Amino acid sequence: MMGKRPTTRSIGVILFGLVALPLLVIGLSRTHLETGLESFLPADDHQVAAYDQVTRQFGGDPIVVLVESTEGEGLDADRVEELFRLEGELAALGDVAAVYGPATLLNQVAGRAQDLLTQLVGRRDLEINKAKAEAKAAGGSRADLERAAAKARSSFDLRYGPLLVQAMPGGLPTLSNPDFINQVVRTEAGNIRAQWHFLVPNRRSVAILVRPAEGTSAAQASALVEQVRADVERAELPDTEVTVTGVPVLISAISDTAIGEGPRLALLAVAGVGLCLFAATWLRRSRRLAPLAVTLLAVAGAVAFLGWTGRPVSLGVVAFCSVLLGMGCYYPTYFAMGARRRTVLVVAAASAASLATLGLSPLPLVHDLGLTLAVGIVLAAGLGVLLRPWLADGAATPNAPEPDNTVVEVPCRKTAVRVLAGALTVVAVGGWWALPALGLETDVEQFAGGLSVYRDAEHVQQVIGSSGEVDVVLRGPDVLSPEALTWLRDANEAIVLEHGDVLAPVTSPVSLFSFLGRNPTVDEIEAAARLLPAYLLDSAVTRDRRTAVLSFGTDVGDLDALRAVTRDLDRTLALPPPGYDLEITGLPIVALHAQDLISSDRLLANVAGIAVAGLVLALGLTRRGDAARAVWSAVLATGWGFALLYLFGIPLNPVTVGLGALTVAVGCEFTVVQAEAIRTGSRTLRRAVGVVAATSAVGYLVLLSSGLAAVRGFGALLAGAVALAALASWVVVRASVAPELPDHHSGSDETAEPLDKGELLCVN
Repeated sequence: MMGKRPTTRSIGVILFGLVALPLLVIGLSRTHLETGLESFLPADDHQVAAYDQVTRQFGGDPIVVLVESTEGEGLDADRVEELFRLEGELAALGDVAAVYGPATLLNQVAGRAQDLLTQLVGRRDLEINKAKAEAKAAGGSRADLERAAAKARSSFDLRYGPLLVQAMPGGLPTLSNPDFINQVVRTEAGNIRAQWHFLVPNRRSVAILVRPAEGTSAAQASALVEQVRADVERAELPDTEVTVTGVPVLISAISDTAIGEGPRLALLAVAGVGLCLFAATWLRRSRRLAPLAVTLLAVAGAVAFLGWTGRPVSLGVVAFCSVLLGMGCYYPTYFAMGARRRTVLVVAAASAASLATLGLSPLPLVHDLGLTLAVGIVLAAGLGVLLRPWLADGAATPNAPEPDNTVVEVPCRKTAVRVLAGALTVVAVGGWWALPALGLETDVEQFAGGLSVYRDAEHVQQVIGSSGEVDVVLRGPDVLSPEALTWLRDANEAIVLEHGDVLAPVTSPVSLFSFLGRNPTVDEIEAAARLLPAYLLDSAVTRDRRTAVLSFGTDVGDLDALRAVTRDLDRTLALPPPGYDLEITGLPIVALHAQDLISSDRLLANVAGIAVAGLVLALGLTRRGDAARAVWSAVLATGWGFALLYLFGIPLNPVTVGLGALTVAVGCEFTVVQAEAIRTGSRTLRRAVGVVAATSAVGYLVLLSSGLAAVRGFGALLAGAVALAALASWVVVRASVAPELPDHHSGSDETAEPLDKGELLCVN
């Protein structure tokens, strides 16, 4: 007996697989990770461009090596030589633009002082020889030549001796001379000089700043952090405690954690979703995991799509992949439980469109997450359609209908449900009203919450007094001209006077040239520029002398205080000299700008997701009322979420600020499918809603095991959003949908499961 001939659909599936599989493999092979600082910064933004330019000229935000002495002082003469060797090893590492450390700076100062001594000795010898030559030319005797030489020597010593004594009361300028070190670093009262605070924050601590080179990738930055740690460990500085932190360290830790725990979170999500589907006993045991298999293909396809389009897999995609796994199971599960094809495709399109609105976010972290989720949902629904007969074949045989399948009407409780819906709508309105008042956290450090490096950063911030740098940048023909240097000095003094509690001076041309007084001449500035070590001058002025920077340390955890300061700087700072331009930049300024961008669009970000989903549903569904119900339920669930956040004082972050789009993606299906289930009397569809709600909740709850506090908060918040969406859809459907006789859908492509005899439903 011959076997069955393959159907047209099965042949189509085979051909699709033969074409899609190579594309999938090639796309996956082309994907690459990009988990650097760029994920957290607004794309194509003028503030980011300004920050990048300063980074190219002066190096990136530094890796900070804080060395705290447990015995003695941080710059103890016995430790300076060891610090000097460590700083030299760090400067020799690849991908390093510059290293600023107290020992190297002291050595540079000492070297310049020695050069000055050498020049003075040479000048002294020159004048002595000149006096001898003049005496000899005048016919003087040998005694006359000696007297002329003695007179020249005495005149020189009288002129420069007091200056040398005053300039170098600490003795010979060497790193082995503690008096020299104290004289350079400390005031007469023994306090640390202001210009040294960024390297010597207090008597027991010193800081070494390692600035990465421009263009350093996330992988290179991570490798550099490990090399810095290794060099510090090999140095074995005695009687010290060493902490390595800074923005590159935080970014490296976030990236390593996200990438390292990505597979674990994915496996947990697969196991959790699989358990939810396996609990669906009304499906055949052999087919209960079929929706999961389809979704895994969709997840792989979404990542391959990024590879084909040349887009990197950003931190958002790595950390939140389990979300797609939980949501993508919706559509093959609906098909497995006999849902209408049109209904499933329309709700999938609505969810994908809603998530795509996350692409409006200025942050690549959020933009890429929305794009990947939208593509994944489209693929999951498309694969579900392609494999629909195989999925639907997994449904167990429905219960046979009883002879009398009449719906028994009971005194309706719909009025009570409608009253409840009205009251909950008021609560939702209150939540939407509170949306502008919700806090918002966008700084990079918040993403590292829960990691040991975050605690290190907090400790260093307490010691140094800052965790980020704000740069006041002056550009012009010559930033060391007298008028430019005067403007920089006035600007520095005004900022310290007005906002010294928020902005603490770090490096600047003002501190470097402070010994010249208030009105230096061109010659004095040129002489000082030649005298200053290039190593130090390069930290504040570019080699072409067209850019100078006033760097100030600030606490990036207090962006509200920084916002008030930046708004006041326009009043505080005078206009730069003619021909010069002023800009204020730095990573905290970029973070502040990102927060303002996201905050100003928070209403649009939520309304857009709901509106787009509602429009797709209205255009695609045969019943326009279901589209209105889905929008209503999304407004309710999102509003309740905002109300709870406001009540418990939980801030939003760049991802959850678009809570409306994320809630619609898990909620519109609930409302539409439940409405159809009520009208057709299909218990299977009602069960389907519970199953998919469980799969998405598991996908979110898996994130609670993440090592990143931001990811854990995201998972908890969206798991709650699933519960709120399920509740909202139940309230809306029960308040507005009545059952209908099965023949109302005689043209459908499914056979609705009949109601049990005597099942009580609330009807009008």
